[in-house]
Amino acid sequence: MSNIEHTYTTYIRTTPEKLWAAITNPEFARQYWGGHVNISDWKKGSEWEHQSTNDNNLVRVKGKVLESVPPKRLVLTWADPASLADDSRVTFDLEPIQDMVRLSIVHGDFKPGSAMSGKVSKGWPLVLSSMKSYLETGKAIDIWAIKRCDAA
Repeated sequence: MSNIEHTYTTYIRTTPEKLWAAITNPEFARQYWGGHVNISDWKKGSEWEHQSTNDNNLVRVKGKVLESVPPKRLVLTWADPASLADDSRVTFDLEPIQDMVRLSIVHGDFKPGSAMSGKVSKGWPLVLSSMKSYLETGKAIDIWAIKRCDAA
């Protein structure tokens, strides 16, 4: 059994409702997630997909909604469509604190030898930084800049 768990916490000057929309609304997510969208009805038991609008809506990640309590908590399974048995779990907890929201994300329950653990450990910090920038300033960061720098 794998005990790897990635935990991220950030504070965003926004409302829980706007942050929930940033996570679940495809057009909102596209703005800060480098052209990727999250598609679902976000009801418990529903399927969800993370698609690339830059690549003919190619499904990059998919899973099931395990828990959905808008605008407080969302729990999903997370897997590469090419390797559905290598699934993991992502929990989003949103807690209002005065004029901001504490967003806590725990990505864990990885299978032993999971390739996904290494991928998300680099991706979540970029996506969360971009989300925070977008919600607070209206301008997301270029999450692909790191890949371009690494490739140079």
